[in-house]
Amino acid sequence: MDETDLEDLERELPGLARLSRFARSLDRIPWFANIGEALTPGAKAAAHDYCSGLGFPDAEIAMLMDWDDAADVAESLDWQSPAWEAEESLRADLTGRALELLSEDALRIGMALIAEKVSEPAKDAVEEVSYLSDLDDEQIKTLCVGAAVQAANGAALALIAAADSDFDAENHPLAAKFRLFEFGRWPVSITGSSFNLF
Repeated sequence: MDETDLEDLERELPGLARLSRFARSLDRIPWFANIGEALTPGAKAAAHDYCSGLGFPDAEIAMLMDWDDAADVAESLDWQSPAWEAEESLRADLTGRALELLSEDALRIGMALIAEKVSEPAKDAVEEVSYLSDLDDEQIKTLCVGAAVQAANGAALALIAAADSDFDAENHPLAAKFRLFEFGRWPVSITGSSFNLF
């Protein structure tokens, strides 16, 4: 290992340490534990922060009351909607910021670690909740787990970008979206002027 390799490694260490700490915290998330329940003040605040950060401050929270409602909304998602485009733009910005701090290989490995740490507990939680509510739609279960992984990856990217002291990771919209999962929710989509939250 030459001096350049050591300098590159030193540059990546803070971001990798943040990812590692975050990955270790993911088994304590109450995945989907509060879907369909009344919102707590903290969940309401996270929902507002997410919508406002995406550029939809006037979006009203539309509580989805059961799996049928959530399935209908999830299956009718417009992947090219303004909210989807705004979120993808934020994700691309965070990825660019992360790649200023980590190599492509380190970022790929870090994101794979996050996905691995989320997938199993989120899948187990969906199976448990779906058993209790007689949900047998495998596509919706897969969408739930995928949404959890995507939200965790977004929050992880924000944490990496926080190595820049001028970057506010805690108040980033993708961090707010992840907080909704931490509150046991599934933020399904923003459609028109409604934020569909289960």
